[in-house]
Amino acid sequence: MINVGVIGVGYLGQHHARIFSELAKESGNVRLAAVVDADMKRAKEMAEKYGCEVYSDYRDILGSVDALSIVTPTTMHYEIAMDCIRAGKDILIEKPITTTVEEADKLIDASGKAGTIIQVGHLERFNPVFSEVCSLVNNPVFIESERLSPFLGRGIDVDITLDLMIHDIDIILALLKEQNIKDIKATGAKVLTDNIDIAMAWFEFENGAQALMKASRISSEKSRKLRIFQKDLYLLVDYQNMEIKKFFKKGNEILHESISIEKKEPLKEELKSFAECVISRSRPLVSAVEGRDALKVALQIGEKIKK
Repeated sequence: MINVGVIGVGYLGQHHARIFSELAKESGNVRLAAVVDADMKRAKEMAEKYGCEVYSDYRDILGSVDALSIVTPTTMHYEIAMDCIRAGKDILIEKPITTTVEEADKLIDASGKAGTIIQVGHLERFNPVFSEVCSLVNNPVFIESERLSPFLGRGIDVDITLDLMIHDIDIILALLKEQNIKDIKATGAKVLTDNIDIAMAWFEFENGAQALMKASRISSEKSRKLRIFQKDLYLLVDYQNMEIKKFFKKGNEILHESISIEKKEPLKEELKSFAECVISRSRPLVSAVEGRDALKVALQIGEKIKK
């Protein structure tokens, strides 16, 4: 059994605590040992709800847990993660992994020397539609992503490229994993915050494949969609509703069908996978390397927009 702690139990962190508590009941190989938050009232509320210890300083639990979820503002990721690694703990860091590529590289190096595991919380990799899509994709020529959200007032400490678009960057890099990006074009604007709130980016890969991404946190509606085009096939992926529509050429006709997906909670699948990696000492699906690669591209997009 592994003892797990959750650092930060705000909007997203509360769900990490909930799911680890659920996994404890379902599998018996995970135990939610403690929650940590600077807001002790909030931390105590979560601790009472899920039956675990409560702390205001994450350093106080490093001696009593095996692994931790770091669900804090991005600017705090590096310091907390490095302290956890030095204590020999396995960690799941919510995306983006850090604020800079240099920080991510230092975590990768430290983790390698310490023999610890780092998983990065790129949630869509664990959406059941993505694993299904991977079995259908073969040499895509064009990919289009759309990730829109109403303004919620959270995640605004970073640009939209690091808040939302980074999900699609990671997905596109995974689908075209053997290809390098040849060129990036980007545009965007600050509208409601001091950071970029809406962004569009265009990728061209060395094999000629192209990708167009749009992300906004000032939309009138929420949308999480991916469109993939390859020879004689077009896939429309709806992450939010966990649906895939397949359009394909047969003879001189264009036919379509809906692919049945067993709906699961992506965050639960992600945390379950993390726990399994900790127990088996195996490499996560989204390791610190993939997290660093997505961060690097997101930062490049942000720089191009600001210029």
